Amino acid sequence: MGQVQTRMEDALKRLLPAPDIAPGRLHQSMRYAVLGGGKRVRPLLCFAAGEISSAPAERLEFAAAAVEMIHAYSLIHDDLPCMDDDVLRRGKPTCHIEYDEATALLAGDSLQALAFQVLAENAVAPDASTQLRMLCTLAQAAGSRGMAGGQAIDLFSVGKALALEELEFMHIHKTGALIRAAVLLGALCGKALDAAQLGRVVHFAHCVGLAFQVVDDVLDCEASTATLGKTAGKDLASNKPTYVSALGVQRSKEWAESLRVEARDAVTGFGGEADRLRQVADFIVLRKF
Repeated sequence: MGQVQTRMEDALKRLLPAPDIAPGRLHQSMRYAVLGGGKRVRPLLCFAAGEISSAPAERLEFAAAAVEMIHAYSLIHDDLPCMDDDVLRRGKPTCHIEYDEATALLAGDSLQALAFQVLAENAVAPDASTQLRMLCTLAQAAGSRGMAGGQAIDLFSVGKALALEELEFMHIHKTGALIRAAVLLGALCGKALDAAQLGRVVHFAHCVGLAFQVVDDVLDCEASTATLGKTAGKDLASNKPTYVSALGVQRSKEWAESLRVEARDAVTGFGGEADRLRQVADFIVLRKF
């Protein structure tokens, strides 16, 4: 994990526009939002999935950077006053607090565009058709049928009691879509996998994506702001539907554990090359509650 996190920090520093290139303030805000924080869960998943297809680390670096830029852009926009209106992210002031709302909005827009530029202009796949598939995968994961759509459902659901199926549908899109993209892009960076193998990889990612959100909801209730690096208890205070509000804390923990087991089982057929995926699944679920 430490090696991948360090490698990705260096890669992101290199791929992001330098802070002294005009417009400097915009580029500084982009770097502020991306660098020096976060667990890099999506790059970790991308690199772990790449081990299944024997993907070169150089390809994985670009694919993981593209996903992380999309993730960072989503956090910038999520924290804006028109969304969740938060002032703390990764243990420091949010982008719009450190800079201003207009700059934060443009930083998010620019990171989204840069993600696709990175994925398009670098050799990340064994052939052009696979690289095009990777671009389409990331685009769908980020758009109205993925992360943005899930965020819209989240905003429309404030103050409502959602059934478990509705909650799952929301988070399959809001959180799960980009996690699935990270895993799938990592697998596509290497040798071709057959449909059954890709199906197992996608099922793993589906389980891990849901588990990530379940654990996040539990931690929002039980962990401190200092531990989380963001405002604790914000979902409860905002009257947002969560897995904890739907299931309670204990049942949420139990479901997260069952998703971890299901994720590990999904990649059983791969053998040792899926060890990193199993370990990242453990890391996601077994964080301290």
